[in-house]
Amino acid sequence: MKRREFIALLGGGAAAWPFAARAQNAARTARIGYLNSIRSPSVDAALVEGLRDLGWIEGKNLSIERRVCSGDAECLVKSAVELAKLKVEVIVAEATASTQAAKAATSSIPIVFAATGDPVGQGC
Repeated sequence: MKRREFIALLGGGAAAWPFAARAQNAARTARIGYLNSIRSPSVDAALVEGLRDLGWIEGKNLSIERRVCSGDAECLVKSAVELAKLKVEVIVAEATASTQAAKAATSSIPIVFAATGDPVGQGC
């Protein structure tokens, strides 16, 4: 899997994708966390489809831990902490609030984010 392809899929903002370098190991199941402040079936479907196009198939060599909080800021914080405790390999955050919650929850798990207007200015 090419790192740039995945970053382009999410719209950029990724600093790292740790399991990308080990994509050749078919016996291994990668685990990512997906954190969103609203339910967005189209975003979820795009993520799954993009990963599938790159050889990552949910239920085969990929597990996605989804957390959707319906606009509840407290839920985002709790869900981000939960994903960090699960030791997912990367957290995919959709929108600013999700990205901020993920950043507050971990400093060791890479965070890939999309739909964040000014990540530096907003403390992401």
